[in-house]
Amino acid sequence: MIEQLKLIGRLLLLFRPYWGWMALGILLSIITIIANVGLLALAGWFITMMGIAGAAGILTVNYFTPAAVIRGFAIVRTAGRYAERVITHEATFRLLAGLRLWLYQHLEPLAPAILQNYHSGDLLSRLRSDIDYLQNFYLRIVSPVIVALIAVVLFSLFLARYDTKLLIVELVLLTIAGIFIPLIVNRLAKRSGERMVHTKAELRTSVVDSMQGMGELLIYGAADRQTEKILQLSHKLVKDQQQQAALTGFSQGSVGLCANLAMWMMLIITIPLVNSQQLAAENIPMLALFALASFEAIAPLPLAFQILPETLAAAKRIFEIVDTQPMVIEPKQPSPQARDSDIEFKNVSFRYPNMETDVIQNLSFKLVQGGKLAIVGQSGAGKTSIVHLLLKFWPITTGRITLGGHALEQYHSDDCRQHFSVVSQHTILFNSTIKRNLLLANADASDDEIEQACRAAQIHEFISSQPDGYETWVGEAGLKLSGGQSQRIAVARALLKNAPILILDEPGEGLDTTTEKKMLDAIINYSPNTSILLITHKQAGLDTMDEIITLAN
Repeated sequence: MIEQLKLIGRLLLLFRPYWGWMALGILLSIITIIANVGLLALAGWFITMMGIAGAAGILTVNYFTPAAVIRGFAIVRTAGRYAERVITHEATFRLLAGLRLWLYQHLEPLAPAILQNYHSGDLLSRLRSDIDYLQNFYLRIVSPVIVALIAVVLFSLFLARYDTKLLIVELVLLTIAGIFIPLIVNRLAKRSGERMVHTKAELRTSVVDSMQGMGELLIYGAADRQTEKILQLSHKLVKDQQQQAALTGFSQGSVGLCANLAMWMMLIITIPLVNSQQLAAENIPMLALFALASFEAIAPLPLAFQILPETLAAAKRIFEIVDTQPMVIEPKQPSPQARDSDIEFKNVSFRYPNMETDVIQNLSFKLVQGGKLAIVGQSGAGKTSIVHLLLKFWPITTGRITLGGHALEQYHSDDCRQHFSVVSQHTILFNSTIKRNLLLANADASDDEIEQACRAAQIHEFISSQPDGYETWVGEAGLKLSGGQSQRIAVARALLKNAPILILDEPGEGLDTTTEKKMLDAIINYSPNTSILLITHKQAGLDTMDEIITLAN
């Protein structure tokens, strides 16, 4: 219970920038409910009053005022419902956009050191599905609860004007429908609701893994086993969803029963009051319909308490990753101004967590501005780890790295990475056109600049040979391109960034030696004043380097 209250408190603080929109939506909901209840109650009073006047032969009756008020209630109800939908959805969309940006801002510092421990499908589930759950907290939990509380107070004040017994009956049945039934539903829905959140995340992870690893699953004959796993998760999810649907039916039926009981109890209480002339006869249908309509205010509460466990479970998953401490701690002071683009390693050692030996041990070298340095070594020698240290993905264990004469720890990560253009071993291309993938590095790049970078990367001729040229779609993760083509597009993208330091981590992966050599020569000619750090296990392009470092043992 304490943990749930803490989660609710954190969510309310998280929603603080949108409280204005949320309050306006709640206000419109209250106005709409009051108009709806008032319309039904006043219509019952008006029809009965006119019937009694006709039966009694009364010729002068003021029907203009109540008729006008009824029309006013009808207009307010319709306009209020429309405005309430517009405002609440606007608040929800703003909330979702803000929450996704907020979560991404917390995810970015965790990459790749922390995020490598999570499946991509799980991260996608937190960013999409779990954030979507949080919209329920405002739309289906906070708003209905506040509206119900205010409406019940107003309805109670109205009934108190007539008879205390009417007020007691109304409050008792509203309490049953608005508190006891939601609490019962919440208790029954807790386990299945929490399971649904985790099952959905696990199911998405399995589906994403299946799609990304379909080739390996087919090669190793594991496709059937993976399919069976997905089916089991699907059956588990359906079972929990059926339980939730049964609880929804139970709660709706219970609230409807309480509403009808309230209406009949009003009739039972008011009829004797009319016989004893303590109450006007036309008030009987008014109060009965008022009691029936008043349950609209608390009708959403059982569903609110039903989805609360899964909403809090999703919030817990989000806060778990948000509260994770990054491996690299950002400095509190602003980043220093780099004097130049020199990089220097001084007796740097590095060890990954949970490893017993250093990946890099007492490494020292210097890459001066405009210099060309190659680091050569077999796979596992620690070449890529050097890139990770330069980009502040991991903290060094011992030693010192400087950039522009200042310790790397003094730079904020974003400021540090502005000095580098990187071509990694694993090329990331989005399901868009070649041109749009290139413009990620420099949104303002002209067509001529794009073509020059692609010529240097030895990919322009291939792009030109395509029917759509630079507007050719690359497919999901560059599926329509070969590994070498994807790598050369990544090289062109890095060149477009025009950073002072270019890091090429195995840039010739998927290329023949001749093409790789031509590409490296073209890169040097493209940006002769750019510092180049070439990481490779091949011999191509080493003759153009100023210095070569070999990592071994």
